[in-house]
Amino acid sequence: MRSLLAALLFLFSCPGRCTYLESDQNTSIPEGWIDAGRVAASDQVQLTFALKQRNVRELRELLGRVSDPDSPQYGKHLSLEQLSSMVQPSELTQKVVRRWLQSHGVQDCQSVETQDFLQCAMPARVAEKLLPGCEFSRYVNGHQSLVRSPVPYGLPDEMSEHLDFVGGVHRFPDSKVALRRTWANGKKRKAEFHLGVSPSILRQRYNLTASDVGSSQNNSQAVAQFLEQFFHPADLAEFMKLFGRGFKNLPEVERVVGKQGGGKAGLEASLDVEYIMSTGANISTWVFTNPGRHESQEPFLQWLLLLSNMSAVPWVHTISYGDDEDSLSQAYMQRINVEFMKAGVRGVTLLFASGDSGAGCMKASKGGNTFRPSFPASSPYVTTVGGTSFKNPFQVTYEVTDYISGGGFSNVFEMPDYQVNAVNSYLKGMKALPPKTYFNTSGRAYPDVAALSDNYWVVTNRIPIPFVSGTSASTPVFGGILSLINDHRFLKGLPSLGFLNPRLYKLQGSASSALFDVTEGCHLSCLDEQVQGQGFCAAPSWDPVTGWGTPNYPDLLTALGD
Repeated sequence: MRSLLAALLFLFSCPGRCTYLESDQNTSIPEGWIDAGRVAASDQVQLTFALKQRNVRELRELLGRVSDPDSPQYGKHLSLEQLSSMVQPSELTQKVVRRWLQSHGVQDCQSVETQDFLQCAMPARVAEKLLPGCEFSRYVNGHQSLVRSPVPYGLPDEMSEHLDFVGGVHRFPDSKVALRRTWANGKKRKAEFHLGVSPSILRQRYNLTASDVGSSQNNSQAVAQFLEQFFHPADLAEFMKLFGRGFKNLPEVERVVGKQGGGKAGLEASLDVEYIMSTGANISTWVFTNPGRHESQEPFLQWLLLLSNMSAVPWVHTISYGDDEDSLSQAYMQRINVEFMKAGVRGVTLLFASGDSGAGCMKASKGGNTFRPSFPASSPYVTTVGGTSFKNPFQVTYEVTDYISGGGFSNVFEMPDYQVNAVNSYLKGMKALPPKTYFNTSGRAYPDVAALSDNYWVVTNRIPIPFVSGTSASTPVFGGILSLINDHRFLKGLPSLGFLNPRLYKLQGSASSALFDVTEGCHLSCLDEQVQGQGFCAAPSWDPVTGWGTPNYPDLLTALGD
C-alpha cells in the first residue's frame, strides 16, 4: 500500500520524465517524532548526492583478494589516493551532476577525496525543485530537530544514470540505545544477581593478562556515535580509576572527530569509549561524533563521508548503529556496502553490533509473521558482533546466548562465499529450526562473532551505573581485542587485519580454539503460535545467535598475529 501511494504521489509531482531511485524506502515518520510543520522556503537544507562510482565489481574482487589469507595479495591494502583513482566517478558523471546543480543555482558544494559524494547546501525551495515530489518539514523529538520529507523524491531520467541516491531527504537516525536490564521494556525487573561485568572480569574471561596492552605507535581504534550523544572525559578518567587499575591504560581519548555537545553524557557513548579502551588498552582511541550537525544531515552517512576524506583513519571501528532492513531502500544499502568495501581495501576493520531484538519480527506480505533482519549487521562486508551472558551469574563461567542477541538471515544480500559451508552445516545439522517461511535460507547470515553483552558497569556523569546491557557493549569489547592483535602485527611489520571475515571463517572452519564456542541458549523472536517467541538457537561451531563464539585472546592472537 505504501509503495502504491508513493508511486501515485510521484506521478503527480514529477514533471516530464522522472526516475525514483528509492521507491522502496520507508518514508513514514518514526514513533516519537512530532511534525512541527513545513520549513520556510528560504530555510537551508543540506543534501548529499551519491555519485555513481567506477570499477565497483573490481573493488569487490580486490577486497576478496586482500582479505583472503591464501591469496598472494593478502594484506596489500590501498592508500586513499589509490582507492580514489580506482572508484572516483567518471568525468562525465561529475560534470553532468555539477551542471545540473548549477543550473538550479546550487553553488555551495563540498566533495570528498574519492569524488563520489557531493554535499550541497541550498534553500528548501531549490531542493524541492531539484527533487520533484519531496516536501521538507521539521520534526522534533525531545531536544533533537530534523528536516526530512515524508513524500518520495524523483529525479530527471538523465540524472538517474549518474546518481545512486540522495541523502538528507528521508532516513531518521537510529534510536536504539544501550539497555538497562532492570528497567527493560518500561518495567522494573528483578536484577540478575551478578556483581557486574567490568574490565577485570572481561580480561579474566578472555584470558588477557596485565601485559596485554598496546605499545605500537602506529596503532589506533575508534568508536562512532550517531545518537547525538557524547562522553565526558571526566567519566573516562573516573572509570579507569575505578576499574582499570590492573593494566596500563590511557585515561584520555586521543581525538574527537566532530563536535562534542553540551549537557549530560550519554550512556551509550560512555559505554563504547570505556570498553574499547579497556580491552584495547593503551591504544590511541578516536571518537567520531555528530552533535552540532545540520538538521538535514544523516549522521551515519556523515561518518562514511569522513572515511572517504581522511588519508589516515583508525584501523578498527566499532559501531552500534542499525536499522530494519525493510525500512531502507536497496539502492541505499547497496551503495553503503560499497563504502564498506572501500574501507576494507584500505585495511580498516568495521565491527557492527548485531542488535538487541533477537531475530526480530514483522508481518509477512502474505499474512503471518516473519523474522526481521537488521542492516548494517546483515552486510556481507562487515564483521557483526552478537551477545552472550555468563551461565552462572555469580561466577566467571562459560557463556550462553544472551536472549536479545541480534541474528538471522538477510532478505536482501546473498550469502557470501566465505560463510556458505559454515551456515549450511548449521542449517543441515540443527534439528529444531524455525519454519522456513520465517527466514531466507540463502541470505547473508549473521552475527560472525560475539562477546559478553549483559550486566556491564559504566561510569556516566561521574556515577557508576550497573546492569547496562546490549550488543553495543559486546562490539567495542571485541573491537579492542582486534586492536591488540593489530598491535602485535604492526610490531612485526605486518599490515592491519582489515576485513576479517574471509580469514575468520577459514580459521574456524579448521576447528581452531581461537574462539570459545557458545552452544547453549536461544534468542527471542515473534510472539505467535508457530515460534512462541523463540528464534534461532546456539549450536556447535557457527550459529546465527553468537556466530563462531567469543574471543580466547591468546589463541586468537596466535591464529591472526602472523
